[in-house]
Amino acid sequence: MSNDVPAENDTIAAVATPPGRGGVGIVRVSGPGAPAIATSLLGELPPARQAVLRDFQSATGEPLDRGLVLYFPAPRSFTGEHVLELHGHGGPVILDMLMQRVLQLGARPARPGEFSERAFLNNQLDLAQAEAIADLIDSGSQQAARAAMRSLSGEFSDRVHALVKEVTAIRVYVEAAIDFPDEEIDFLADKALIERVEKLQKHFDELHATATQGRLLRDGLTVVIAGPPNAGKSSLMNRLAGFEAAIVTDIPGTTRDMLRETIHLDGMPLHLVDTAGLREGGETIEREGMRRARSAMQSADRVLVVRDAAAGGEIDPQMLAGLPEGVPVTYVDNKIDMTGDAAAVIDGDAPTVCVSAKSGAGFDELRRHLRECVGYQGAATGTLSARRRHLDALQGAAGHVRDALRQLTEAAAGELAADDLRQAQQRLGEITGVVTSDDLLGEIFSSFCIGK
Repeated sequence: MSNDVPAENDTIAAVATPPGRGGVGIVRVSGPGAPAIATSLLGELPPARQAVLRDFQSATGEPLDRGLVLYFPAPRSFTGEHVLELHGHGGPVILDMLMQRVLQLGARPARPGEFSERAFLNNQLDLAQAEAIADLIDSGSQQAARAAMRSLSGEFSDRVHALVKEVTAIRVYVEAAIDFPDEEIDFLADKALIERVEKLQKHFDELHATATQGRLLRDGLTVVIAGPPNAGKSSLMNRLAGFEAAIVTDIPGTTRDMLRETIHLDGMPLHLVDTAGLREGGETIEREGMRRARSAMQSADRVLVVRDAAAGGEIDPQMLAGLPEGVPVTYVDNKIDMTGDAAAVIDGDAPTVCVSAKSGAGFDELRRHLRECVGYQGAATGTLSARRRHLDALQGAAGHVRDALRQLTEAAAGELAADDLRQAQQRLGEITGVVTSDDLLGEIFSSFCIGK
């Protein structure tokens, strides 16, 4: 975080409910000044952890609003500080008047995510749990919400802590054997130690698999639909979406810009992007659409290249040459209702799925292919909400454990094995925030909504 971030002992305030009109609106206050603000605003300090009805007073003593008040003395609060919650009526004017009064009494506007950040800094929750709060708020399906709730309750953190405990125990054993050579323990030849490290690797693999499912539940899969004009890209989009999201005509180049829709496959968000048909020539607007299509393919998780099976499935080689490197491609042979071909998935370096956007044939196979190509197994019980940074940290820690095992079994280098275990321990600490940087914290919490 930058040096101009306000001091952590400031009293902060924010409207904690979404903008707009509603029956109830909440202003949340946290910090050492919360009791004094409560006394000035309400005429007295309300009882701890009890909902009471009070008038919210202006500077002249006139009522601004009337509502429920909740006061949580430190450290038994969400942030670990004194917290005051004012539950008034949900009109934007009322909430603005109430917020201005709280700021007048010494609070400052909270930054995005600052309440959760203070909860983390005050050891009320770890970093993985704090991120799960944002994931719970942003969850787009019941499965994603359940996974976020499990992470918020500490299941993900507990499994990470179990890995840290085992890595630490193995590291202590290795370093003790190095530090006390007079004990004549040949730990490099200790089969029990090798088996212990191998078992640890399996635990890493199991948690990584679970976290991968959680990451897919949270972020989903971005699929760009590309191909020549009139191959059926927009029809494919409509069939997957379940409604007419895109205009479909027989005129080549109907789609000029990118069209985006999000659907769900067994709880996994599938972000579909329909693009302009790729061909040589075209007028100015169509060429710009093709440029945007190629740009979208660069950031896709997978590209579906639609081919017209009724026309032989031929595609201009220049279009194929323009496909982005490193982005997986699936060919979709459309219009099998006109060719008589059966719906099928043909494996290969670039798989082919035979479908009919008109009849719907092959779309069960296409959906199954999209799930399988990213290893999504459905929102099974026990799935945990996870982010890309969690997977990167798990992969990094597992890599150091593999290196440690190699040092023990191949290089007979105990000191190097101990250092690899130390680095694995450090990478795991990045997940829960035991080891982190101010820049990382600033990046994470700035993505939270204000008031949380």
